[in-house]
Amino acid sequence: MTESGNVHAPAHPIAMVAALGVGGVIAVQSRINGEFGHLLGDGIFAAVISFIVGLTLLSVIIVCRPSSRQHLSHELPSAYRSGRLRWWQFLGGLGGACVVASQTLTVPLLGVALFTVALVAGMTGSSLVVDRMGLAPGGKRAVTGPRIAGAVGTTVAVALAVSGRFSGGNLAVWALVVTVAAGLASSFQQAVNAQIAVATKDPLVATFVNFVCGLTALMVALVIEHTIGGHAWTMPPAPWHQPIVWLGGPVGVLFIVTAAYFVAPLGVLLFSLLNIAGQLVGALALDLIIPTPGTVIDSTLIVGMLLTLVAVAVASYRPRATKR
Repeated sequence: MTESGNVHAPAHPIAMVAALGVGGVIAVQSRINGEFGHLLGDGIFAAVISFIVGLTLLSVIIVCRPSSRQHLSHELPSAYRSGRLRWWQFLGGLGGACVVASQTLTVPLLGVALFTVALVAGMTGSSLVVDRMGLAPGGKRAVTGPRIAGAVGTTVAVALAVSGRFSGGNLAVWALVVTVAAGLASSFQQAVNAQIAVATKDPLVATFVNFVCGLTALMVALVIEHTIGGHAWTMPPAPWHQPIVWLGGPVGVLFIVTAAYFVAPLGVLLFSLLNIAGQLVGALALDLIIPTPGTVIDSTLIVGMLLTLVAVAVASYRPRATKR
């Protein structure tokens, strides 16, 4: 049980396996959304559609689940009125929107490899701060040597894993800063979503709030993009023609629900590191099973993935005297 006593916190091994597994699922989502964005020629438009599909699915689940309807209509407003939730804790969806927007803006300038390293660096560094401030349920978590080593080690390991995919060209510093900031926003997203899940006793409510906020931000970004940039609208394929590209939203729902539930027992840093490790393993599996054109699997990718798992193990270590 978490310190707040509102949401049952599972045993750490179960939470760690879930965080690792959902990272692999996110690797699948990245491939799906990338293909969707390529089909439409507009990454933000693809993200908007993905969010709409996810929010629609989530709304149907909540309507069919009486307890979730009760938590959304009564527990959520009550938690806000009583001060258990603050207005800024409803902005977690901006984290997901920031990550998607940074993909659209900076990947063409940085390349996928450098983008990944910058995002992981921002995510791991800010996770330490978020845990230290106690923004997530479970209270403050000290900045210990193993946690710092795990955060730094994961960033270095990911850099090694993707080192064979760095592209040449001039480095756009502003793009690097934007990507690191997106990683920071992602840590904030996980923390506040977990707070909503605890306050309302329902991770589905936290996920609903996240999707509403994120979709609103992406819609604003889409209007700005098409107003200033003069982008042409491209109609997406019908769901029955290419159903796989429509699955990004449901996968996003699974990730947000998992994060809202398991951040409480693990903390933002450890959840993020496990998620990153899962993404690397999932990406490797996809490259082996369904490779994309130009895919190269070399020794640095394997070694970097293994070092990431070692760094996660270091970060998760707690001396016996400090264990609860």
